[in-house]
Amino acid sequence: MSVSEAIRIVDKGDIALVEWDLPGEKVNKLSSPVMERLNEVLDELKDSKYKAAVMISRKKNIFIAGADIEEIKNLKTREEFMPKLRSAHEIFNAIEDHPLPFIAAIDGACMGGGCEMVLACDYRIAGDSDATKIGLPEVQLGILPGFGGCVRLPRVIGLQASLDIILAGKSVPGKKALKLGLVDECVPSAMIEQRAMEMAQEVVDGQRKKRRKSFDPKGVANKLLDSALGRPVVFSQAKKMVLKNTKGFYPAPMEALDVIQKTYGMSHRSKALEIEAEGFCRVATTEISKHLINLFYLMESVKKQNGVADPTVKGKDVQYMAVLGAGVMGGGIAYVAADKGIDVRLKDINNQGLAIGFGAARKLWEKKLQRRRIDKYEFQSKLDHVSGGLDYAGFKRADVVVEAIVEDMDIKKKVIAETAQESGAATIIATNTSSLSVTEMASAHPNPENFLGMHFFNPVHMMPLVEVIRGEKTSDEATVTIFNLAKKMGKTPVVVKDGPGFLVNRLLLPYMGEALFLLEEGASIETVDRYFTHNLGMPMGPFRLLDEVGLDVGIKVLKIFKKALGDRIEISDLAEKLSATNRLGKKNQKGFYLYDERGKETGVDSSVYSELGLSAPTDSLSEKECLQRPLFQMINEAARALIEDKIVEKPEEVDLAMIMGTGFPPFRGGLLKYADELGVQYIVQELEIYAQKGIRFQPAPSLVGLANNKASFYSQS
Repeated sequence: MSVSEAIRIVDKGDIALVEWDLPGEKVNKLSSPVMERLNEVLDELKDSKYKAAVMISRKKNIFIAGADIEEIKNLKTREEFMPKLRSAHEIFNAIEDHPLPFIAAIDGACMGGGCEMVLACDYRIAGDSDATKIGLPEVQLGILPGFGGCVRLPRVIGLQASLDIILAGKSVPGKKALKLGLVDECVPSAMIEQRAMEMAQEVVDGQRKKRRKSFDPKGVANKLLDSALGRPVVFSQAKKMVLKNTKGFYPAPMEALDVIQKTYGMSHRSKALEIEAEGFCRVATTEISKHLINLFYLMESVKKQNGVADPTVKGKDVQYMAVLGAGVMGGGIAYVAADKGIDVRLKDINNQGLAIGFGAARKLWEKKLQRRRIDKYEFQSKLDHVSGGLDYAGFKRADVVVEAIVEDMDIKKKVIAETAQESGAATIIATNTSSLSVTEMASAHPNPENFLGMHFFNPVHMMPLVEVIRGEKTSDEATVTIFNLAKKMGKTPVVVKDGPGFLVNRLLLPYMGEALFLLEEGASIETVDRYFTHNLGMPMGPFRLLDEVGLDVGIKVLKIFKKALGDRIEISDLAEKLSATNRLGKKNQKGFYLYDERGKETGVDSSVYSELGLSAPTDSLSEKECLQRPLFQMINEAARALIEDKIVEKPEEVDLAMIMGTGFPPFRGGLLKYADELGVQYIVQELEIYAQKGIRFQPAPSLVGLANNKASFYSQS
């Protein structure tokens, strides 16, 4: 790769067109060699004939994707980071101080370091295409904007708006960027180069002045909230919001807030940037940042995969699909498909089911409309992608049919056989089952190679994971089709082998089942859940999760699990007692917790103890035991699933699935990363102690093997 070709100067008379086009890459990124080339270009332009410069990208849908994450990942210490940061500051300062005015023509993603670079330019124009996103996502990687973003953005768009972007790692489209003052104009993408050149000419002709530097004290926005009086209120509210959202587990947003508070309004640029660099180093050297960057790479690798070993296998490009079983789940599946432009046909056995499905999808678009994320035209257009009926009309031309009916094997097999007859010969049928055998179900299909699982998690519109489950006869083409369809829907797919509970539910069930044993032994619902949320960092504890899943569903699947895996699966007596109550969880507003009519949890229902024949909780079990017993059973089951049963091939797939499917804390790197940090030997020792309470704690042979070899999940892979 010739880095000299990454940034080119094209002569346009009085104007230098600075073209970004990193050879051999799909995106432009600010690696160290590219930054050196940028510095050379700035020097070349200093004493040139040119009177203005326009920066533009020749990559489709990309302006500059940001800094080179690989470089950040490989740096470990403050001493390694600081020279890179100071060099970036010098280069971006050189843009800001350059004798030529710079106009950035932004069409496509302009993220992280790319956004920080354009903040140093005099003017910014954005394209109006959906691909144009401008933002600072650094906190999502456990770092903060370190190339001047924390210092410059508040000066460009004001304090409140910049905090909204930086602290949440947000990006905004071109039109929103214009509203915020982040760009000066938003134009049709096809016209962006022409308009940027016109703007440059306006500067050359004296019709538009070179912008005042952001470090001129007069350049700081003079708004009420940005005033000395208003700032303490803004920072105080921002701090409360950060703590609420991160629960104190993610240090980067708080560090970014501290940097902004120290530097906002500061007239000494070098001092402000040094404060930012020090803040960057404090968070970039943490394990949390490394875990989040690893997660970023896992997500990026999914984008490049097709779900099978052979990268040349092509699946169908799904334009039209059907969903069997409307209801809330079917409506959710229809929503995520239609929202991405796929035509969806909903089928149910009665009009009530169809109404629920249509209503579920419509309600989600109505929320987007209310929040102005879509307009009335887009709202209607998305609704028009969904049709429905009680018959199989349209199924012959469906590329894919997703079955989302009742969890009963006999009923599913009957419906699958019928659907195969009513669909096209090449139509792929995917079941949304959460627990039943895909291979057994496929026996009802005349072409089992066209059958597999596509397991969504509830609520469909919020949960990112889709398990793509291969039956014994599922073809590569069918797998690739569903894998790519999941990505098209905005989901993160993980391919798993057919087996009891597949992957996520197989690991979750022992976790939720153990919560019932803890309850039986005197632990209180709120205490156990608090340990998992406040100590471990889970989004919800096991009791709250059981309510979310549905107590009837959770207990039913526990029994299926025991039937499949035998005596090592133990179920608390409380399961049968719960089945005898009318407690279903969130769906009927009464489980371990109570819920209002909007589904908001209002507190623990203390009558559950007496209804289950339990005394008032004593909370005599230690925090350590309450955490380890459910958690270590998950790890134990993960060893069996990964090493013994090969449900997935790599520990990374377990960790990605658990983060995306259960909300396992990303800052811990995933279930198996966390296990490796605790130490497999330690986990085995603790399980052997707990094994006095039941066979369910017996360490798996594969886990014992790792411990005996002083290995870890990631080292054995």
